[in-house]
Amino acid sequence: MNLVVQGEDVATPDLKELARLSRGAAIERIAEEAFRITEADSSTRAQVAEHAARAKLDFGFVEEGRALRDFGLLAMDMDSTLISIECIDEIADFAGRKAEVAAVTAAAMRGEIDWPESLRRRVKALAGLDAAALARVYEDRLRFNKGAQKLLAAAKRNGVKTLLVSGGFTYFTDRVRDKLGFDYAYSNNLDIEGAKLTGTVSGPLVDAAGKAAHLVRIRGELGLTRERVIAVGDGANDLPMMAEAGTSIAYHAKPVVKEAAAYALDYSGLDGLLNLFPASPA
Repeated sequence: MNLVVQGEDVATPDLKELARLSRGAAIERIAEEAFRITEADSSTRAQVAEHAARAKLDFGFVEEGRALRDFGLLAMDMDSTLISIECIDEIADFAGRKAEVAAVTAAAMRGEIDWPESLRRRVKALAGLDAAALARVYEDRLRFNKGAQKLLAAAKRNGVKTLLVSGGFTYFTDRVRDKLGFDYAYSNNLDIEGAKLTGTVSGPLVDAAGKAAHLVRIRGELGLTRERVIAVGDGANDLPMMAEAGTSIAYHAKPVVKEAAAYALDYSGLDGLLNLFPASPA
């Protein structure tokens, strides 16, 4: 196994200590702030995790030779994973109800509130808002998290299909799909009548079960085994989807998600995934 260590600032003393703790053979630089410790002992995970947490570093034990091209599908959540905002919270800001809606969003992401019920409550708070607010959020507030474009480009270059599944809204997922070149995108349809939001959604609900179902269906259509799928998410409603992937990655995620995931990226960008599973060069 290799032990991949990465973060905003990987200090040499911490790197040497992690090599000692993991009983590794050599330290190799793989990116500006990412290193590979070869021949690491994965049974030392608890000790490595403890030191990495103190040093504010991400780590992952990865099988020698594992690469991005070994996978066939990359599934990703959108809000607070691919992008830096929760779109529904920003829409609610234009209705003067951001704090109220954001509190419900946060509780749902921690798994404290039934997700479909939380969505209905939050969408209802948008009733009567001018639909032009959606464009304002997309144009003025939606930003991709660090490394997003690099990750998607690498996936395309390495023959990995990409799936965007969101508990948010098609207005945003359709545009993000086209901007970054996702192969598939699924989300909820926010109802609009007379240029106003109605406070409802229509069509099949893309909730936690819906996200998992889309992954399973696409996985089957592509003829992939579970082991050839990566899923990336940050909230409790991503857990069923992540459970259907052979490799799950918690990105700047809630504790309940980090506990369940194979890997956690707390300090790295989305391109930290490429340090775990290197991509073929352009």
